[in-house]
Amino acid sequence: MATTLLKTDFNFPGQKSVYHGKVRDVYNINDDLMVMVATDRISAFDVILPKGIPFKGQVLNQIAATFLDATADIVPNWKLATPDPMVTVGLKCEGFKVEMIIRGYLTGSAWREYENGCREICGVKLPEGMKENQKFPEPIITPTTKADAGHDENISKEEIIKQGIVSKEDYEVMEGYTRALFARGTEMAAKKGLILVDTKYEFGKRDGKVILIDEIHTPDSSRYFYAEGYEERFAKGEAQKQLSKEFVRQWLIENGFMGKAGQKVPEMTAEYCESVSNRYIELYEHITGMKFEKDTDPHVADRIDENVTNYLNSLNK
Repeated sequence: MATTLLKTDFNFPGQKSVYHGKVRDVYNINDDLMVMVATDRISAFDVILPKGIPFKGQVLNQIAATFLDATADIVPNWKLATPDPMVTVGLKCEGFKVEMIIRGYLTGSAWREYENGCREICGVKLPEGMKENQKFPEPIITPTTKADAGHDENISKEEIIKQGIVSKEDYEVMEGYTRALFARGTEMAAKKGLILVDTKYEFGKRDGKVILIDEIHTPDSSRYFYAEGYEERFAKGEAQKQLSKEFVRQWLIENGFMGKAGQKVPEMTAEYCESVSNRYIELYEHITGMKFEKDTDPHVADRIDENVTNYLNSLNK
């Protein structure tokens, strides 16, 4: 089985600190730049699963880089360079404590709540009589607070502004950017025979400007359906054929795990991890239209260290 990168412990030139997230490790360089390493860790239900997924970090990093470049004309973003297949270097921003989730279709957690009788999510009223995977008349924005630990919580726009989590002005800029990004992502997906179902964006501020940060339109932050067969499956009430991390969540649910106390993560065999890896690669090739080149270097950490150090040193010349 291919080598997976689960932990990092770099010491880059100018490094001030490091933050180990669920999937990404983020290194602060001189309080000015961020080195974001996409590891092969995988999380679901806010739990990091015990095994890594081969090539997942590379897939996520390269999809995100592709979409950051493809949307830079409509929204300023943090990316400066990708010196390694698993790394993006960009501007350090003051992140907002909110994730902007936008949904074009009623599915996933929103459907689970709707099915239980909920008709309002994050202050957005939902029409009666909707079915699973049905398209909303207009995409809806359902933000969550960004938790440092534990679960993110749903919150309304009004509450975000009232609590002073984000100012009204900044929130409205983020809202406009969220809709513009989703429209561009939808258009790009459609050209590849896919439907961008829902996704999330994160924003920060630098020099008084709202900037798109983190990753976008990857299978970790987004859900895609295949356009072909969508209508037929929807009419019959069948599950949609999709490309996203939802299939991992479904596998966990079927095996009795939803991140609740006392529940045990089912065994992740080498075959299972390989099958997840293949799904991630399939999404990469489908959404970018490019062939995925597996980076099989067994010394991944050494390679990252060298590539990032060379890039950072080149900035100071």
